Amino acid sequence: MRLEPVLGDEPADVFRALRAAVDGDGPALGLGMVGELPVEVRPGTAVVVTTSGSTGIPKSVILSRDALTASALATADRIGDGAWLLALPVSYVAGLQVLVRSLVAGREPRVLAGAFSPQAFADAALAMLGAARAPSYTSLVPAQLARLLDAADHDSAVRTAVGSFEAILVGGQAMPPALLDRAQDAGARVVRTYGSTETAGGCVYDGTPLRGVSVRIEHGEVQVAGPVLAEGYLGDRELTDAAFRRDHAGTRWYRTGDAGLVEDGVLRVHGRLDNVIVSGGVNISLDRVERIVRSVPGLSDAVVVGVADERWGEASVIVAPRGEVLRRSESVQLDEARAAVKESIGPHARPSRLIIVDELAMLASGKPDRETIRRTVAALH
Repeated sequence: MRLEPVLGDEPADVFRALRAAVDGDGPALGLGMVGELPVEVRPGTAVVVTTSGSTGIPKSVILSRDALTASALATADRIGDGAWLLALPVSYVAGLQVLVRSLVAGREPRVLAGAFSPQAFADAALAMLGAARAPSYTSLVPAQLARLLDAADHDSAVRTAVGSFEAILVGGQAMPPALLDRAQDAGARVVRTYGSTETAGGCVYDGTPLRGVSVRIEHGEVQVAGPVLAEGYLGDRELTDAAFRRDHAGTRWYRTGDAGLVEDGVLRVHGRLDNVIVSGGVNISLDRVERIVRSVPGLSDAVVVGVADERWGEASVIVAPRGEVLRRSESVQLDEARAAVKESIGPHARPSRLIIVDELAMLASGKPDRETIRRTVAALH
């Protein structure tokens, strides 16, 4: 079976090609591909999504028709069926799944015109509301939701739009509790999702696995099984074998690399197992430090990265976008962040610096580009 590149990222073109790929009438699609195409892939492959993630290391994830449709059907089973608004890049699995869910529902997706903005989002959402043919849904990353809520404070159209959806799926990165509270106060029905390209998108909603999906914790790592799993990585058998393992019963599990636990049937993810520095001989989870830092007023969008440190070996640094952080001095905000981290984790985990930037480097998915941010900080450090 041939894998062919998608030229450009025009959603209408991708939607047509995706329909043929999912139906089995056309070639598999290569989204964000690097290297030479076309190439041959296994029968049943619908899409290969190449993403560098936040680490900067490209991976080409093979997704079958069965995995994509299993995910779409399980989503409909959980939150209902209806019309979808595409507000994410189609080269990102969450955007791709908006198209797949639309295919499965037999509906044309509504596509946000141009670059994302609260006004463009409101126009598209209110047009869907005016049609009133079916419940509406969309998928966002936290940064988009935050922009909408900021605009909703003074724009009634945006506020109405935010509250018009039966559900807004929010994933791609951890969602700060304060942002969830703001969304609920604005009337948004938010569903927090957890998953990755390797699981055909979100597979755990509000901590509970979708139908057919199983979650377990092995040695502190979140692992996922079910019909939504990818086939593996294109051209990388070693990486595939390391990430996808079968147990003694033959069940295939995806090793997410995330730390977590299951309490009363609810999955709680604590961050990346490998996002750890050793400072003064003590292991420190940067994800945990970042969650605490983001609870400090003015640092809700901050990113915490690790850099080399002459005294401690490694140290954590807070990087925050210019804006609310400037309402108080940087030294005061750093002191508040260090105090919060000391209280929650201990003095060994306190960040060493606060760096203010005009804007954070971001990936197309809406996540912070941590590797670029880390390299920038390292150059300054």
